[in-house]
Amino acid sequence: MRIGFLFNHDQIHQVAHSLPIALALARTQTDAEIILATTNDRLEAEVARLAGDRLTGAVSHRRLTLNSPLSKALARVSGAIAPSAKLLVYKDNLDFFRSLDVLVVAEKTSLVLKSRYGLDHLKIIHTRHGAGDREIGFNPESARFDHVLVSGEKVRDRLVRHAGVDPRRITIVGYPKFDLYGDMPGLGFPDDDRPVVLYNPHVSPHLSSWYRWGRQILDWFADQDEYRLIFAPHVMLFERPLVVSIDKLRLARPGGVQKRHLASPNILVDLGSRASTTMAYTNRADIYLGDVSSQVYEFLLRPRPCVFADAHRTVWQGDPNYAHWAAGPVFDDVADLGKALARARKQQGTIFRPIQEQLFRYSFDLDERPSSERAADVVARIAGMAERRRPEPFSMLPLRQPVPQRLVG
Repeated sequence: MRIGFLFNHDQIHQVAHSLPIALALARTQTDAEIILATTNDRLEAEVARLAGDRLTGAVSHRRLTLNSPLSKALARVSGAIAPSAKLLVYKDNLDFFRSLDVLVVAEKTSLVLKSRYGLDHLKIIHTRHGAGDREIGFNPESARFDHVLVSGEKVRDRLVRHAGVDPRRITIVGYPKFDLYGDMPGLGFPDDDRPVVLYNPHVSPHLSSWYRWGRQILDWFADQDEYRLIFAPHVMLFERPLVVSIDKLRLARPGGVQKRHLASPNILVDLGSRASTTMAYTNRADIYLGDVSSQVYEFLLRPRPCVFADAHRTVWQGDPNYAHWAAGPVFDDVADLGKALARARKQQGTIFRPIQEQLFRYSFDLDERPSSERAADVVARIAGMAERRRPEPFSMLPLRQPVPQRLVG
């Protein structure tokens, strides 16, 4: 039995949503071969860092690369604005994917293995990444997975209601990322009397507050001394010179951060380091300031004041895609940022904390057992079923390239 865990993205933010499951599965001393497949140096290093000496025995690593000259040329030409390599890697490594019984993924591009390349025998399990409310997380593509692992009732209910997923193909397992980072100490400013605000705008141009208001928000924090600010946006916001959104086609230029903001003693700027993916800032901050990022739910692991920037004059009340905006004041003019922060702090205990706790309970089903172990049980069960049903010819296909055994540190 061969179970692959695929890490296929420009950044590392999805690794923590599925790697803990692979490691938990290995701890069960299963007879399955567990392969951690990565597609770039950044992902390889992160998997090596988190897996450590567990990359032995039943757990191995496979580096997937672009093999054809055409794929390499397409990736070079379009890579500045679109993640073409992320899609091309499937075509260039079909022998590897054919050799698997089960593939565990945190994103949806892997569905091309079924829709375009006909790998119907392969059971693809979706772990998702984050427990947010955005509409794209509940589109019909989710129904094409063989199984979906979800964090809680909210995600299950919306997948059934909005994406048409068969409830029998969904299992609530909790949130494996919390197994890694939920109790980790936060990073950022040293403790003093000033509250630390985390500004965490999303990357999508049609939803994010950054493109219209971001520099004004940074100006506001640079010109006052009541608050400190951690500016740690979605790790993909500054990954490319141009941002393309796929749920609603938009093209935008994120630009850069001004020197005065970088030099401000009140502001810590992190445009995409590893710390942006490890809950280091959500664990440290006293107040969350964002728009539509699912990181707000990770912040609510410990309920604290939240403020939301509506740069698009959104009709959000009653819209499940903005359910998290009930967790704090929403402002639609940067001039009201200070008042929104003050209100969030003043009304946290009386108004917003009960709402936050309710949102968190609906989004996360956590118990005394680690979420990664609960998820590993489901993967093992599905893998057992897949092995019994798998056509024999696929097991005889050789791999095109040898499997490297050492990861970079």
